Amino acid sequence: MSIHKTEAIVLRRRDFRETSLIADFYTRDFGRISGLLKGIRLEPDKFASTVEISSHNDIIFYKKNGADLFLVSACDLKDKFFGIRNNINKAAISAFMMELVSAVMQPEDKNEEVFNLAVNALKELEATNNPEKIATIFKIKMLALSGFKPHFDSCVYCSERIMGQSKFSLSMGGLLCPKCYFKDLGARSIFRGTIASILHIERNDFKTNLNLGLNPQIKKELEVILNAFLNFHLERELKSQKVLNKLAVAL
Repeated sequence: MSIHKTEAIVLRRRDFRETSLIADFYTRDFGRISGLLKGIRLEPDKFASTVEISSHNDIIFYKKNGADLFLVSACDLKDKFFGIRNNINKAAISAFMMELVSAVMQPEDKNEEVFNLAVNALKELEATNNPEKIATIFKIKMLALSGFKPHFDSCVYCSERIMGQSKFSLSMGGLLCPKCYFKDLGARSIFRGTIASILHIERNDFKTNLNLGLNPQIKKELEVILNAFLNFHLERELKSQKVLNKLAVAL
């Protein structure tokens, strides 16, 4: 039985029996894991964290032979991101980010870049006055780092570089050049500025991307295309995205 210590972001949590919790974590060193925190609901002082979703913690855990879950023996809070929890729109976006990580990352698939992206995105979300921009950057970076991204570098069918107009194919997962439009008659037109914005975000770090200007037309198209891509390839709409859609209408 090996004992491990690592940093972890809480992706999801649910009650287990009358006294305990099961939490899904994305960790720096071990990827996505599920852990049992025994007795935390009965004796919360046993842990130095309330294990809130999107909180940043140091955890110690181990796995018994034959057990399905890791056993978390310590969970110490590093950052609860209070500035996110006190804002309904930021809280909804942070929930979306955690659900997206959970949806696209396989169990115990370590990706330190994904972990750093999640931590940095939460820090920027807490500080920003433009939470929607943080969400857009996070979606694009998350898809790129997880290997799940749409193909925007060239035509997804013939691989030729696209110099002029193109269309975006959901089913094929990328751009089609004019001579390949026939491969997907349902492909939609896309602004060149939208393509350039996606490629810029993929190729630059989070801080640099915060300075990227997005006009309202491109912001809207990015939202539509990214959400449609996620829904198509995940074969469902994330629950947190539905909440964001309702908030967008209400606000």
